[in-house]
Amino acid sequence: MKKIIFIPLLAIFLVACQTQTKKEPIVVNYPTTAQADSVDTYFGTEVKDPFRWLEDDRSPETEAWVKTQNKTTFGYLENIPFRDDLKKRLEKIWNYEKIGTPFEEGDYTYFYKNDGLQNQYVVYRKKGNGEAKVFLDPNTFSEDGTTSLAGLSFTKDGSMAAHLISEGGSDWRKAIVLNAETKEIMEDTLVDIKFSGLSWKGNDGFYYSSYDKPKGSELSAKTDQHKVYYHKLGTPQSKDELIYGERPDEKHRYIGAGVTEDQNYLVVSASNSTSGNKLFIQDLKDPNGLLIPIVDDTESDNYIIENVGSKLFIVTDRNAPNKKIVTVDASNPSMENWVDFIPETENVLSPNTGGGYFFAEYMVNALSKVKQYDYDGKLVREVKLPGLGSASGFGGKKEDKEFYFYFTNYIIPGSSYKFNVETGEYQSYWKPEIDFNSEEYESNQVFYVSKDGTKIPMMITHKKGIELNGKNPTILYAYGGFNVSITPSFSITNSVWMEQGGIYAVPNIRGGGEYGKKWHDAGTKLQKQNVFDDFIAAGEYLIANNYTSSDYLAIRGGSNGGLLVGATMTQRPDLMKVALPAVGVLDMLRYHTFTAGAGWAYDYGTSEESEEMFEYLKGYSPVHNVKAGVEYPATLVTTGDHDDRVVPAHSFKFAAELQEKQAGSNPTLIRIETNAGHGAGTPVSKTIEQYADIYGFTLYNMGFEELPNQAVLREFKD
Repeated sequence: MKKIIFIPLLAIFLVACQTQTKKEPIVVNYPTTAQADSVDTYFGTEVKDPFRWLEDDRSPETEAWVKTQNKTTFGYLENIPFRDDLKKRLEKIWNYEKIGTPFEEGDYTYFYKNDGLQNQYVVYRKKGNGEAKVFLDPNTFSEDGTTSLAGLSFTKDGSMAAHLISEGGSDWRKAIVLNAETKEIMEDTLVDIKFSGLSWKGNDGFYYSSYDKPKGSELSAKTDQHKVYYHKLGTPQSKDELIYGERPDEKHRYIGAGVTEDQNYLVVSASNSTSGNKLFIQDLKDPNGLLIPIVDDTESDNYIIENVGSKLFIVTDRNAPNKKIVTVDASNPSMENWVDFIPETENVLSPNTGGGYFFAEYMVNALSKVKQYDYDGKLVREVKLPGLGSASGFGGKKEDKEFYFYFTNYIIPGSSYKFNVETGEYQSYWKPEIDFNSEEYESNQVFYVSKDGTKIPMMITHKKGIELNGKNPTILYAYGGFNVSITPSFSITNSVWMEQGGIYAVPNIRGGGEYGKKWHDAGTKLQKQNVFDDFIAAGEYLIANNYTSSDYLAIRGGSNGGLLVGATMTQRPDLMKVALPAVGVLDMLRYHTFTAGAGWAYDYGTSEESEEMFEYLKGYSPVHNVKAGVEYPATLVTTGDHDDRVVPAHSFKFAAELQEKQAGSNPTLIRIETNAGHGAGTPVSKTIEQYADIYGFTLYNMGFEELPNQAVLREFKD
């Protein structure tokens, strides 16, 4: 009897589901963005720039536009029915203790720790087996958590420390010097430091880098003359000694300085772009020592990784696209005297040192492989890693007998291990207690073919047993530039996405460094289209193999990856349902006129260098390729109003173009985080809110009216 009754009830339930009225879409009333008669001429071609006025980040008109856009965007996001559920889940899974790998300074062991939902990591220390106590708590730097710790450097004896702070996410830093024992501030705060570490010379002072303060807006005006200074403790910053960078005949946009571990040498690297550098060395034991060139051009990337007395160990890609280590004597360090130490292989080398050994990390199809060498270049062992994924941190001081390394992949949360340099054995030091079961997920590498026949690797991660029916919500993420390698790493936010039945796919496209300099160069300048083609082909692979379909595909990327998303969605708006460009480089004709943007010319070229390059850039520049009458995917542009690396004007102008020309009903919104920059140091609370909005927007525009995992639970329950 029960069985006879159940069937019609089930039929009635199914009919009710089929006839249920779908909720009305959220109505968006876009604010009108004023247009101006701004025109630039490139090689005789006029290019209109109607939203140029949005580049002025200090104007009241731009400020009013930001407020109006945010009101519109948050008005939309607040109506997404499961937005709060996503936020609560992100908060719950985020709320676990996180501990960084320890490091020794003087008599103390230091480590970074976050209790769970603290906006910023706290620096702790302990002496011997004593109790760990707070050394620096960045959560006390500002009430809203937007002032972050951006660097920490100790003297060799550990008695003093200098730390950098970033306010509101800006790349401009301040430096504060402490007595490490008492934590007392020792002198006035140094200001206007940018793209710099702090490197101590004994206990007397330290080296740092900065630009002359720009004319105009600090957040957007061009900065293209970097300089290295030496600050002597107890003297005003105005008296700091200029070490390198004041040459009227030659500008260097990125200059860094560091002192070798034995305190005997100062090493200076000078670059005009993000690829290629000059290299200099100065003997600090010689009071009259001068900077001597090791490499006097920018045709290769080079840095000193170690020295034993006057014997230098240099990592270089000179005539070695996958990098190698060479040796040379500091007394005569020019390139013709270099001798191979660890030769180039077919895999990209990223070495480190510690405990009296070299640790050569190789990327094999974007996965880590680590080999240990002695100082004679003899292979000691290959380190057997905990699994397939990304290893980092194989390094420490020369006298260390043990140090710590870190391992992670897309389904294994990052864990720390204590490594014995003599035996090669290691043991677990810390593993997170997180509300995520890695056993329920799988991560697989596939290879697909791009438009020109190039084979591209891609990692695809999702719940086990997922049905390949073309209906899985999928995020396709990539970067594709600046020799940056995207290797597997666990993400709290990605875990929440995958909990909802989502797929997370990451192709290692050209422009990155996964296969060395040749792979990078194949995605630069007049070959930049390769990057977009690789990304498009990844989406097509996922669709062709029924992982997802265009109705359930979202593309995401940040910074150079924001350019990737912008170019892809304007070239193939039919490929995806949702586009999520974050802090993107989106105006390719003017990017080099802001902050340090001119240094990106190695990857992009500039609109001024030739007519061919101008036409090429104009052909894919997202701001210039939004066309009226085209239905673009649902788009949520994200940026920060204090982003002084990729200025928010890129995102402002792109959003204005989309809102002006969008033909379909898909929303095109911009979410502007206030008092925030390019991403580093963003408070946890802001990050959680941002991802709740991003995932909510994505799933809602894929047609979900409730979270997918809730729908599955209800189906089984009913």
